[in-house]
Parts: sequence; structure tokens; C-alpha cells
Amino acid sequence: MSIYGYCRISTPQQNIERQERNIKTVYPDAVLVSEAYTGTKIERPQWSRLLNRVAAGDTIVFDSVSRMSRDAADGYAAYENLYSRGVTLVFLKEPHINTDTYRAAMTASLPKTGTKADILLDAVEQFLLALAKEQIQLAFDQAEKEVKDLHQRTSEGIKTAKLNGKQIGQPKGVKLTTKKSIAAKQVIKQHAKEFGGSLSDSEVMKLAGISRNSYYKYKRELIEKRG
Repeated sequence: MSIYGYCRISTPQQNIERQERNIKTVYPDAVLVSEAYTGTKIERPQWSRLLNRVAAGDTIVFDSVSRMSRDAADGYAAYENLYSRGVTLVFLKEPHINTDTYRAAMTASLPKTGTKADILLDAVEQFLLALAKEQIQLAFDQAEKEVKDLHQRTSEGIKTAKLNGKQIGQPKGVKLTTKKSIAAKQVIKQHAKEFGGSLSDSEVMKLAGISRNSYYKYKRELIEKRG
């Protein structure tokens, strides 16, 4: 039986170390599975591999339900699938929807009396099961709502900034200068044939350690600057 901790960030500004630390604090032996994922991408290769790897008796720990899925329907479907396979799910921030809680509701059996009162006891058992399912669904619904609200606030913030005349992003026509671009341009100026060097374009690209697109972009900027 293995314990896995699944961590995910959806923006470069987020810090995955917080999730990893939270999981390791409670489950120090957990094998961490981490990946960066943006809300515009469907692929989560590490998550897909983990789904194929886990078996009955294994445990997957999440810092929160939103790390498992931010889509309510997909999240609930994955939860049900893993539960049916005998995989234990633990949510540090939402322990009320851990599979152990769900399993207790599924297997709840109130002592019967052999009287008409058993009808009421059966109804109570069904109510507890329905309540557990509802709590799980609500948790995923809330995670999805938080994402949509964040996207809306971001969009409104950008729109407001534009209306107030603020520049969003890099102004058109402005060249972004970085240490890497400066170093690459220096290599191009020294070795590219257009600047008196003896190396071919592919050789200069390799020497500078840059992509084909970056190479031709930098070379064009150097030629324009040379006039």
C-alpha cells in the first residue's frame, strides 16, 4: 500500500512548495507527485500517470479539493472512480469529504428493531448516504466557482486598468531585454556570417543555446540596429 501526495500549481505566481510541505507534515512517507498546469490546458500527464499507477489500498493526499480538479463534474467522476477502485482519498483542507467519511456513510447500518421503526431507520441510512454525496459534490462545485470568480475578477481588473489608461503587458514594438538575450546577441555578433563571423546559422544557434525563432529574431534586431 503506497501513499502519494498530489500537488499542482496553475499559475507561475503560485508556490508548489507550500502544498508539498503541508502534505509531508501529515504524511512524511508520501511520494510526492507534482506538476504545473494552466487552466487553459486539459493535459495533466503526472495526474494521468498517477491514476494508472494507484491500486486498491493506496492513498492519494491533496492539500485541497481544488488540487484534484477545478472542474466539478470531472472531479466528482474521478472521486467516484477512485473510490470504487478501493483508493483512499484525503483532502487536508476538506476532511469532511475524505473517502473514509464517504465509506462510513455507504456502509452505515443502524441496528434494526424488527418493527415498523425499521422503515425510519432505513430512511436515515439513505439520508446519510445522500448527504455524504452532496457534500462531495458541493466541495467540487465550490472549487470550480472559485476559479471562475478569479478569472472574472482578473478580467474585470484588466478592463478597468485599460479604461484608466494603464498599459497591460509589454507595449507594442518595445523589445524585451534580458541577460540571456544580451549574451545571445553578443555571440551572434561575434560568430554569424552577417557580422563577419565564420559560423553558419545552425552553429551559432547551438553555440548561443537559443531556439531557431529566438536566433532569427535577435539577428533581425541586430541588423535593424546596425541600420
